[in-house]
Amino acid sequence: MTAYDPDNIFAKILRGELPCQKIYEDEKTFAFMDIMPRGDGHALVLPKAPSRNLLDIDAADLAAVMATAQKLAKAQKEAFSADGITLQQFSESAGGQVVFHTHVHVIPRFEGIALRPHTGEMADMDVLAQHAEKIRAALS
Repeated sequence: MTAYDPDNIFAKILRGELPCQKIYEDEKTFAFMDIMPRGDGHALVLPKAPSRNLLDIDAADLAAVMATAQKLAKAQKEAFSADGITLQQFSESAGGQVVFHTHVHVIPRFEGIALRPHTGEMADMDVLAQHAEKIRAALS
């Protein structure tokens, strides 16, 4: 397996070298808005400890990521009056992974509305900030 790259974009976000719309943070995890959302409220949950993906993450870190994903999903469902939640995790290039720091996508879903395609187009930062605020309010 390829070694973890400490200069990946998510590692830089965790170190505060790049900006993000932070939603939640605890001792082991960090959650923020996806800048190329496939749906309104689309967020990412990362472990703070370095790992590439599901194949090499420490079990305790994986458990912490999933606990945070559940907490976030409940808040998103409330904040957006969502009908459901989609969780996605991609491991390695063949599995669809693009950024090689373990992360889980948590996406509010609505009956009859498909996910937007992953086009690489960045969302309006003001809209992401509004969505982050709605989720943070539902978390408190």
